[in-house]
Amino acid sequence: MSLPLAAAVALLLPIQAPASKPAPPLDPPPGAEAFSLLGKPLYPLSLGNETEKDREERLTQARAEYAKDPSADNAVWLGRRLSFLGRYREAIEVFSKALQQFPNDPRLVRHRGHRYISTRKFDLAVADLERAAKLIDGKPDEPEPNETPKSYAKPTSSLNYAIWYHLGLAYYLRGDFEQARGAFTKCLACADMPDKVVGATHWLYMTLRRLKRDDDAKALLAAIRPDMEILESRAYHQLCLMYQGTITPESLADGLGSKPASADVASIGYGVANWHLYNGRRQQAEEMFLQLAQSSAWPAFGVIASEAELKRGVK
Repeated sequence: MSLPLAAAVALLLPIQAPASKPAPPLDPPPGAEAFSLLGKPLYPLSLGNETEKDREERLTQARAEYAKDPSADNAVWLGRRLSFLGRYREAIEVFSKALQQFPNDPRLVRHRGHRYISTRKFDLAVADLERAAKLIDGKPDEPEPNETPKSYAKPTSSLNYAIWYHLGLAYYLRGDFEQARGAFTKCLACADMPDKVVGATHWLYMTLRRLKRDDDAKALLAAIRPDMEILESRAYHQLCLMYQGTITPESLADGLGSKPASADVASIGYGVANWHLYNGRRQQAEEMFLQLAQSSAWPAFGVIASEAELKRGVK
């Protein structure tokens, strides 16, 4: 890249007089779920015929169950079924409506906060997830059911873990790394299975590196082993092994550009880009962030985080 990204973009922008008031955010165009942080309309992804058919059928069932019994449980599942199809704005409406009746149900607040992250509304996400954290204060954790009964033999997430995970992520995306550190530390304390351990460790490690707490970051990795039984979070496990030095960033990044866009590809790409940034290779990191920000897998946290890096200026 011949110019730093910010300078190259500046050359393309027309010179305008400063407005007296910032323009209100525009709704995305018909069919779009949100704008990216760089101003690109974001549309639901194509899921493939079989997956889409299965999820549509499950959504139809969830609608029927909610119409018959508008309970908090059924509202959670209706919102989740919409989210699995990428219909985040509708999901947020479902959670918001249910919260009028069940204002103290942390599950509804947690899932709405997650989808505010998906739609790049970080301040609303933080407000919801901070509220959810207060609602679970002093309460035992509880499993979060998987998308389908056949997904895995046991749930790979839980309510308290998910609240602290997504709150940490929302802080991180805003660049509030000290607050993210606190949330991810509490998230790790809820990690009672390897998938949770590697997920919390990955994000807390990156947060500590941003805070220049390199010794603390290194100490986190003592719990990571190559033979951990990982069901879902393989990308996070591989990144933690990279941080250890067990595998190389080159081996992880090799061929990423030729692989189909996915959450795992975005996670690995963002983790490797950050690794370059920690180690003084800013231009290489910036180029990877830019590539990720253009990915079609826009709901992936690695894509959202790459947009956030570019939006605030890579440093």
